[in-house]
Amino acid sequence: MTAMPDSKVIDIFLMPGDYFVGDEQYRVRTLLGSCVSVTLWHPRMRIGAMSHFQLPGEGRRRAHSQPGIYGADAMQLMFAGLSSRGVPLMQCQGKIFGGGAMFPGRGKTVDIGTQNGDFARSYLQQHEITLVSESLFGVGHRQLIFSIRSGEVLSRQVAPELALVGATKKKG
Repeated sequence: MTAMPDSKVIDIFLMPGDYFVGDEQYRVRTLLGSCVSVTLWHPRMRIGAMSHFQLPGEGRRRAHSQPGIYGADAMQLMFAGLSSRGVPLMQCQGKIFGGGAMFPGRGKTVDIGTQNGDFARSYLQQHEITLVSESLFGVGHRQLIFSIRSGEVLSRQVAPELALVGATKKKG
């Protein structure tokens, strides 16, 4: 099998509440704070899916312009998209990213990022999908790039103070 040149790769950017299902011609990117992304990838078929959800659980009782804003809804949409392409879900590899604390030290309750990450882990476990890696929690946001061709997810976490320093340098 020959590798496709990068000029043939189609880039997709996910906003909060988005999800995507596609084949090896796609590379999916997103930027996460307390949100979580789950990637599902079938190694033999080279078909994958990625979510960007903001809240754990489900929210179907209310209409949203972003269908995957709740974790359970995003996962069900990804499962349906993969199943419609003939992908056996239990053969997929799962990865979880995000759930960062964007405002650390404010309050003593469990923050939404932790709730999102815990939800994603539990959901994959309930559906018997193998979790092969995760990059969860910590402080700051993450930049993600998911290559459906290889199943690789590049993740870079940036602490809030580093993001501010970079913005200051650009201005000056």
